[in-house]
Amino acid sequence: MSGRLASRTVLVVGAGTQPSDDDDAPVGNGRAIAVTAARDGAQVVCVDRDAGAADETAGLVAAAGGHATVVVADVRREEDCAALVAAAVDAGEGAVHGVVLNVGIGRGAGLAGTTADDWDAVFAVNLRGHFLVAREAAPHVPEGGAFVFVSSLAGLQPGSRLPAYDASKAGIIGLSRHVALESARRGVRSNVIAPGLIDTPLGRNATRGRPSRGRTPVPLGREGTAWEVASVTCFLLSDEASYVTGQVLAVDGGLSLI
Repeated sequence: MSGRLASRTVLVVGAGTQPSDDDDAPVGNGRAIAVTAARDGAQVVCVDRDAGAADETAGLVAAAGGHATVVVADVRREEDCAALVAAAVDAGEGAVHGVVLNVGIGRGAGLAGTTADDWDAVFAVNLRGHFLVAREAAPHVPEGGAFVFVSSLAGLQPGSRLPAYDASKAGIIGLSRHVALESARRGVRSNVIAPGLIDTPLGRNATRGRPSRGRTPVPLGREGTAWEVASVTCFLLSDEASYVTGQVLAVDGGLSLI
């Protein structure tokens, strides 16, 4: 396939979409990123702990004319992180040109309602898992390759009311900046996208739990879509962003302005 990611292998960790009972359920960010990368010409490695969700994403990649490899893994396990990177390296015949870290969970409610176990569970997925995958993948990302870490507007300003989530998403920014600095001498970039209110199954669940979320006055007047997150992600993976590294790009309809 031709496109801005042609002849590249892109690893998307968290490529599935959470099941939803909504008849009009949208795709999640990871699935949209995987499909968009395929449309841009990449071979995609779809990683998720839910085999069915990863398989469904792979089917959509194939329908878009791309090729997908499915890997089932849990980023809480160090050995799984090593194995998923090894699978991506095999798929890419020795190289992984793009690494997207999209997994994330939230637990607790305010300081008083967040236990130490909640904190540890969130950090194990949202930050430790990102570190483990980045550490394993870094030696296999060639010059011109890129990391994209999916954080959140909650990592830039308070708002989720979940302290572990907010802190872990802020930590992703620090991790990405380190990856950017350490990898720059090899011509490898690392950036963060910080989505705001995005219409995904997880986003809809969050709104059900906190209805005021849906009334947030976004300057552009609407929630974003996973496809808009994916478009920015694939831009950062491509040579179009060849001089962009160590940055945080909010995909939030202007919400960070208020």
